[in-house]
Amino acid sequence: MTTNGATVQPVAAEPVRIALAGAHGFGIQHLRGIAELQAAGAARLVGVADPVPPDPATLPGGDTAGVVVTAGLGDLLAAVRADVVVVATPIHTHAALAETALLAGADVLLEKPTAASLAEFDRLRALLARTGRRCQVGFQSLGGGGVDELIALLRRGELGDDVRVAATGTWVRPLAYWRRSRWAGRRRLDGTDVVDGVLTNPLAHAVATALRVAGARRSGDVERVETDLYRVNDVECDDTSVVRVATSGGVPVLVAATLCAREQSEPLVTVRGSRGHAVLHYTSDVLDVHVQGREPTSVRHPRRTLLADLLQRRADGGPLICALEDTGAFMRVLDAVRTAEEPRPVPAAHVDWHGDGEQAHPVLRDVEGWVRRAAAENRTFSELGAPWAAPAPVGSA
Repeated sequence: MTTNGATVQPVAAEPVRIALAGAHGFGIQHLRGIAELQAAGAARLVGVADPVPPDPATLPGGDTAGVVVTAGLGDLLAAVRADVVVVATPIHTHAALAETALLAGADVLLEKPTAASLAEFDRLRALLARTGRRCQVGFQSLGGGGVDELIALLRRGELGDDVRVAATGTWVRPLAYWRRSRWAGRRRLDGTDVVDGVLTNPLAHAVATALRVAGARRSGDVERVETDLYRVNDVECDDTSVVRVATSGGVPVLVAATLCAREQSEPLVTVRGSRGHAVLHYTSDVLDVHVQGREPTSVRHPRRTLLADLLQRRADGGPLICALEDTGAFMRVLDAVRTAEEPRPVPAAHVDWHGDGEQAHPVLRDVEGWVRRAAAENRTFSELGAPWAAPAPVGSA
C-alpha cells in the first residue's frame, strides 16, 4: 500500500500503534498523516498527550473513541503501549519528550529542530545507542526526491569543480506569529534554551537541506560556523540572518534568510560549479538544472513522508531518511546560533510596516536584494555593507 508516494506495509498482524505528543500547531499536520496511515491499515492512533485536549474533529475518525488523552507523555505511555511516538511540541521540550518515549521502548518521529542545544543532541544520540531504538527527525524537505537527485548530480561531477551551496528564504511573519506562545521569539525561557529564530525554526529546512546537499550530515562534517544575526521585530531571536559553514568535505555552505520580506517567496537551495548550476525548490520538490552544452531541465520529484518512512524502516531495517545522527551538522549550526552574541536590532529607519493589528508585519527595505547578494557572493550582510548591518571586521571579505 502507498501513502503520499511512500510504500508502507504493516510490521505485524496489527497496525503500528502511534502516540502523539502535541496535538496543536504542527501537530494537526501529523494527525492528518496518521489518519492517512490509519485508513491504509498501517497504523492506529492510540493516544494523545497535550495539556490542552485536542478537538475530536482533528482525530482520525473525528472522535476520541479508542484514543487515550492525557496532559503529559509520561502518563500516556504508562496507560498505553505505543510502538512509535510522534513529538510535535515546542523546541525546548523536544529532548526530554524524546527521551521519555525512547525509555518507554518506542521509536520516535521528532519534529525539527532535533533539540535546543548540541549537548541535548549528544544525550539523545547516546540514548539511542543504548536502547537500540530509532529516531527520525522531521526535516520533511529531505524526503523530496529532488534532494537525492541533486546529490547524485554532484557525485557525478556534472556541475564541475569549485562547487558551493547556498540557500535563501524570504518569508513574511506577522505580529501574531511572535505572540502565539510564551516561547515564540525566545532564545531562552525560564532559564532553558529555546533557540527560536529564522534559521533554527521556520527556515531550518533551508539549513538542513543545504547541509545535506553539501555532504554534511554528522557533527564532525562541520569545521566552522560563522553567524551574522539581526532582529527587526521586538523579540529575542534573530529574524534576518546569515550563517556560513565550512565543511570537512570542502564544499562551503551559506544560508541567508529573513522573516521580514515584502512578500513570501519559495525558499531555494542553489548549487554552483564551474560547469553550471542547479536550483532546488525544496517546498515543491522541483529541481532545475543548467549545465553548459545541455538544454536546461526542470523536473518535479516525488516526496516520501517521514512517518511513513519510519514505519517502513521498522519493517525492513533500512536507513531512515533523516536519522537523528544525520542531523548533527544542523545541530552544530543551531549551537553556533545559540552561543552567538545577541542578534543586532535593526534601526526603525530601515523598516516599513504593512497591515493592521495582529496581522501587521515589518518589511526590511530591499532585504530580498541583500539575501540574493549574500547567496551569490558567499558573504554575510556585514561584509556586503548592508546599511542596517554591523560593521564588517577588519580584514573580512
